[in-house]
Amino acid sequence: MNCSILLTDLPVPARPQAARDAGFDAVEFWWPFAEAVPADRDVDAFVRAVGDAGVRLTGLNFPAGDMPAGDRGLLSDPSRSGQFRDAIDVAVGIGAQLGTTGFNALYGNRIDGVAPADQDALAAENLAAAGRAAAAIGAVVLVEPVSGVDAYPLRTAADAVAVLDRVGSPDLALLLDVYHLAVNGDDVAAAIERYADRIGHVQIADAPGRGEPGTGDLPLADWLDRLAAAGYTGWIGCEYKPTGPDPFAWLPAGARAASTVRAKLA
Repeated sequence: MNCSILLTDLPVPARPQAARDAGFDAVEFWWPFAEAVPADRDVDAFVRAVGDAGVRLTGLNFPAGDMPAGDRGLLSDPSRSGQFRDAIDVAVGIGAQLGTTGFNALYGNRIDGVAPADQDALAAENLAAAGRAAAAIGAVVLVEPVSGVDAYPLRTAADAVAVLDRVGSPDLALLLDVYHLAVNGDDVAAAIERYADRIGHVQIADAPGRGEPGTGDLPLADWLDRLAAAGYTGWIGCEYKPTGPDPFAWLPAGARAASTVRAKLA
């Protein structure tokens, strides 16, 4: 369960236990702090909340700026990439304690007055540094195509893979969010076939609307079958906006632990 888009009526420290109570044994979060480099007490409180709930933090986003205001990452912004660098040790330190296998590094929007090539070069340096840190705990850094923000330059799976190739590090992988790719007009089935060996994590939501599976018309079951056939055995993150009073009614309570989502969608 992605606890930054779900359970938002609860304070962050209460969400891991609520996820566990709902039947999930793994969670992921966007950056759960107000600052890029939070106080030690805030980090400790977050780690304690996840640990006490008995869930695994499989995924964590690096700080991405003010997302409600349209920010989508810091690492390609010359004025703020230092915040991203400072947060690497914080994020990886959390991940080392909680079993995190993937750190999502949102690329950052294009900035007026800064050459795209300069932003790309800076992003490559920062992604390489983050990848080295993640690899030290057996994790990878994820690069994600995103929809909804015109200034964000990674729209398709091919866009993200081009970044992976530019960095040239084995410590980076593609985050395949089928909702974002579908909304952007990418061919999700073709992306799975072409980039199966580059995928480090998968997230799902239906479209239109970004609701839970079954509220839109995306062939989620087919795509997850294709992923399984291509050899993907990783986590599937539920990153959707609930449309009804029970955000998990689509998934039987006994099927919410570990990686059972694919089978129950079929």
